[in-house]
Amino acid sequence: MTALAPATACPLSIDPLPISPPGPEKLAYSLTLAAAPTSAAIARAAARTVLHMHGLHDATDAAVQVVSELTSCACRFTTADDIYVSLRYRDGALRVILYDAHPRHSHPRLSAACDARRRATLRVLACVVRACQGDWGFDAAREPGGGTRLWAVLPRSGARAYGVSGECTNG
Repeated sequence: MTALAPATACPLSIDPLPISPPGPEKLAYSLTLAAAPTSAAIARAAARTVLHMHGLHDATDAAVQVVSELTSCACRFTTADDIYVSLRYRDGALRVILYDAHPRHSHPRLSAACDARRRATLRVLACVVRACQGDWGFDAAREPGGGTRLWAVLPRSGARAYGVSGECTNG
């Protein structure tokens, strides 16, 4: 019978690695959430945490509202069990993208009616994005699974101003 070699531990680093918070330019996160009413709260919490970790405290109020509105809309319209959320920071702006499985309609009147319902669901989003001088929209997803892609772009300067004023005006 052969003797077993003694177990050895992995070497520990004597010098701890420096921990520095990642900057905004490193913000790139994606997650898949259940298409459920609780997902908006989960998406808000995740977005808030990620934004704070990347030093985007000044854009948090507007961004969390946008993530919440897009998530709620995607959960309401999707025909699947889950939705996909993406947060990226590029060129001084936060980009929020959601994908849901609701197919784009080929019949023009049905498509127009569905788009009008989706725009009505996103009234608060439109107001927040406008207050931040950003842009938003939805269109057919180009991914193999199809569905709908919803997106919003929030310039940091606009999101910062929204966080200070908290205003969302009609017009």
